[in-house]
Amino acid sequence: MSNGIFSTPTPINEPIKSYSAGSPEKLEIKKRLAEMRVNPIKIPLVIGGEHIFTSKTGKVNCPHDKSLLLGDFAQGGAKEAQMAIEAALNARKHWAALPWEDRAAVFLKAADLLATKYRAKMNAATMLGQSKTVFQAEIDAACELIDFFRFNVHFAEQIYRQQPISSAGTWNRLSARGLEGFVYAVAPFNFTSISVNLAATPALMGCSVLWKPAATAVFGSWIGMEILEEAGLPPGVINFLPGDAAEISSVALNHKDLAGVHFTGSTNTFNNIWQTVGNNISKYASYPRLVGETGGKDFVFAHSSADVDMLVVALVRGAFEYQGQKCSAASRAYVPKSIWPKVKERLVAMTEELKMGDPQDFTNFVSAVIDERAFKKIKNYIDQAKSDASCKVIAGGQCDSNKGFFIRPTIIETTNAKSTTMVEEIFGPVLTVFVYEDKDFEATLKICDESTPYALTGAIFAKDRHTIHHMSAALENAAGNFYVNDKPTGAVVGQQPFGGARASGTNDKAGSVYNLLRWVNHRTIKENYLPIVDYRYPFMAES
Repeated sequence: MSNGIFSTPTPINEPIKSYSAGSPEKLEIKKRLAEMRVNPIKIPLVIGGEHIFTSKTGKVNCPHDKSLLLGDFAQGGAKEAQMAIEAALNARKHWAALPWEDRAAVFLKAADLLATKYRAKMNAATMLGQSKTVFQAEIDAACELIDFFRFNVHFAEQIYRQQPISSAGTWNRLSARGLEGFVYAVAPFNFTSISVNLAATPALMGCSVLWKPAATAVFGSWIGMEILEEAGLPPGVINFLPGDAAEISSVALNHKDLAGVHFTGSTNTFNNIWQTVGNNISKYASYPRLVGETGGKDFVFAHSSADVDMLVVALVRGAFEYQGQKCSAASRAYVPKSIWPKVKERLVAMTEELKMGDPQDFTNFVSAVIDERAFKKIKNYIDQAKSDASCKVIAGGQCDSNKGFFIRPTIIETTNAKSTTMVEEIFGPVLTVFVYEDKDFEATLKICDESTPYALTGAIFAKDRHTIHHMSAALENAAGNFYVNDKPTGAVVGQQPFGGARASGTNDKAGSVYNLLRWVNHRTIKENYLPIVDYRYPFMAES
């Protein structure tokens, strides 16, 4: 029983380690990488706290070195999905009944475990399993996930502290209950932090969860599950179920106790989930909450007053960090003709300078794309641009899958603002630049706003404040995360709540209190202290 009104520790963003030459963290991560390369792992399903190995398995592959097998993982199907749902429903009542501070303590401990004992292990798994450089792994798998754990606890406290006023003779209270049923968390490959957070956030608020990590990113997600178990998460609260997406979804989305879907992935997949839920709406015990962060065709729009050096660095980092496999990655740019010669010269030179290869070589800026399917898709877009008369590849364009799935950072210059690579999501290291006439500034702003169905991230570059205000207003609905004189990537928990609208998702803002609100049902309680013994009101008396 709680006998205090508790305040959570004030969160601060986890400092990013430098991994500079000779630093303790660099020595530790190199040691951990060497160990993982020669010690393959076996990853189980986790259902009701039980670790289960199935006859059907998948391989934990290394995208930048196809010959390196990091281990294998158990795969679940319809049977295991039903088991996981039953475990979640059995665990929910007791978990939701715990005082919120007990639930919060699990995730605060998880944050400290990740910040210390598990940091090198988590980063190394993300580097090898998802081909991230050490910096990209550090800001994702370590810092962002630590921030999610700590800030979400702080946001939960804010939700619980919001209480109504009470008039004389009554006491009004508001209870934020976890959703009745189970939440289905469907994770992407590109961010370990997002994968774990999709399951952890509903759990923090008193929900139980069926978590399906991406097959191409099971390694880091599994370590996240290990951390939560060590932090004291009770069995069945989060059930870890890699496996056949179609089979698992068929069971989860058709179950009467589906309470919500927490999703990050493609727009088409989320559309299918939404349609299935809509078709099944009469089956459910309650209306499922659908929270999704989906596709993007993120832009950088430069005005003639833009600082060229700032713009070029933002384009290179925004487009090519983690091989462009960020939903926020810069994929299309609009640059005025007056500054394009300077921008082009520096942009091409900087892009060609980028080193590519194994992330264990710390001098590399980029590595491989996630798998063969992604490689073929991205290569097809580059080949298509090479055959398009309106397009010219001015940097990169080379693709090599002999050792790993390597695609050089590629820049396409186009004279057609609606060419294929300007409007379709590629999810790879490809940036297309449309050079517009300065006099067509207004018309090009309109094209930027209307030429794709997405609205995730975008950035503008300009100096004059009137121009910045005008561009911001013109592109108000074009991006849920909007950047002024900065790259459109790198949102930080608690600083830039993340999410987009239109075909980019429900914009429920991960990394803020708004996302947590989606995982609770509020109950209003009014308690009366004064006896009411007569049904009649004073207005009824005539004398």
